[in-house]
Amino acid sequence: MSSFKNLRIVDNFYQTSSYFPMPIVMIGTLTDDGKTTLGPYSLVQPYYIAGKDYYAMLLLVRNNSNTAQNILKTGKCTLNFITDEKKYFKEAVRMGFPGDTPEEKMKDCIFELEDGQMCLEHPEEKFPQVVKQAVQVMECTWMRELDNAQDDKPGEMNGYEPPYHNFNGITSKFGAHFILRVDKILMKEKYHDAIINGVRAKDFPNIPVNYGYRDSKNFWSSRARKPYPELLPMRQTTLDSVKYAAERVCTDVKFTDEALSAFVKAPRIFLPTILKGCVAWARERGITLLTKEHIDIINDKRSKEKNKQ
Repeated sequence: MSSFKNLRIVDNFYQTSSYFPMPIVMIGTLTDDGKTTLGPYSLVQPYYIAGKDYYAMLLLVRNNSNTAQNILKTGKCTLNFITDEKKYFKEAVRMGFPGDTPEEKMKDCIFELEDGQMCLEHPEEKFPQVVKQAVQVMECTWMRELDNAQDDKPGEMNGYEPPYHNFNGITSKFGAHFILRVDKILMKEKYHDAIINGVRAKDFPNIPVNYGYRDSKNFWSSRARKPYPELLPMRQTTLDSVKYAAERVCTDVKFTDEALSAFVKAPRIFLPTILKGCVAWARERGITLLTKEHIDIINDKRSKEKNKQ
């Protein structure tokens, strides 16, 4: 006999039929008069994480929400990750009530706003401001052309009629998906420096978890707990295996044995991708023999940022 019981799947299943841990993010968009308005969301996840010429997040929203309508108009938004103080969660719940106007949401809002990096770099354009109390912010642009969503227009507040897109833009009568290019990741100094110099358990920000489930009265959230490390399993392959993989990847760029020894602990499934990345880096710089010093530079993704400090 199964130890589980079957639960009927209904609309908004992540809230009604499951306990689904998610972030709590205040999304900033621009109103018609160029002011920043905020709305709380949890259906925000990484989308393009590697292998593209940009990185992206995926946002799921009600298509008649203020956030969706503003993104359809301007294509710009900010993802502001707040901390787990109860007053911030209370404010997020208040600002998430459907039907309130941006003016009603922002009246007496406890979150302060300031210009982000995009405002500073492109003063000729208008961008949503960022939440000062956030620990990290992603400044984003909606990729309209994906899934041919560039012609989707705002204004249909009672639901959109078909045809619908599959994964970007208006995807159902009341739903929308937005693939958001990440233009900037902004972070408070303490957490920025931890990522650059090495994160310890005490360096993690107190980002809350929204447990998805809601009843007729309450949203539920959990305060952050101190994370703990668990060592990665190490499975070492042979240098000969790595050399064989390198020869199959490329013939015009060579590796010294010392350089290839850096990859003996890499999972085999990732080895071709790692080696191809090294070869591409070498070709961009006219290098035909990769040494351990070159590999150290490639592996140290934060080297430029460390040198700035």
